[in-house]
Amino acid sequence: MAVERELQQFVHDALGRGQSRAQIEQVLAGAGWRADQVSRALAEYADVPFPVPVPRPRPYLSAREAFLYLVLFTTLYVSAISLGGMLFSFIERALPDAAERANSAQQFRDSVRWWLSNLLVAFPVFVLLSISMQRAIRRDPTRRASRIRKWLTYVTLYVGAAVLIGDVIALIHGLLGGDLTTRFVLKALVVGAIAGTAFGYYLNDLRQDENEADA
Repeated sequence: MAVERELQQFVHDALGRGQSRAQIEQVLAGAGWRADQVSRALAEYADVPFPVPVPRPRPYLSAREAFLYLVLFTTLYVSAISLGGMLFSFIERALPDAAERANSAQQFRDSVRWWLSNLLVAFPVFVLLSISMQRAIRRDPTRRASRIRKWLTYVTLYVGAAVLIGDVIALIHGLLGGDLTTRFVLKALVVGAIAGTAFGYYLNDLRQDENEADA
């Protein structure tokens, strides 16, 4: 930490004396500093014309925002699982597996009712919270620096990527084993579509954060 503070202080002093970012990067690279360390130190200050270095807002952690983001991402996961479970029920009903005992009509209705109940509660909460928090970010762009938001976004990207990779592995395994049935492919497509949508949405959200930081 002391070394990082020393680097930040050097960058602060160099910017204050009118040195360009390119010159600072070159000098620090020549002194043996890693490129990522230099980039982080420079990112602490906005690239705006002003006689002294202008600090950027630092990431912060708010208990209220932590609660809201935890609810937001929890309802996202519940919505995704519920939608997938309900679509699985329809696929299994339309294409029953001969090796398994056919589900009764009552079991099918119970399954759909359960997943639909989850979806009808979780998804509206997710949508309302998403809209509310996006409006708050538009009013105050510094809210993009929320640590809990970034952490949960990266966790969601990790989960989405892991599910997509597992989905492709399952498809290839089924293909190589000759077990690639229509029912299996439809389930894999459902999983891929849900995970891919969430992954793409939050990856785009992170790119917007990067664009805001570079602006």
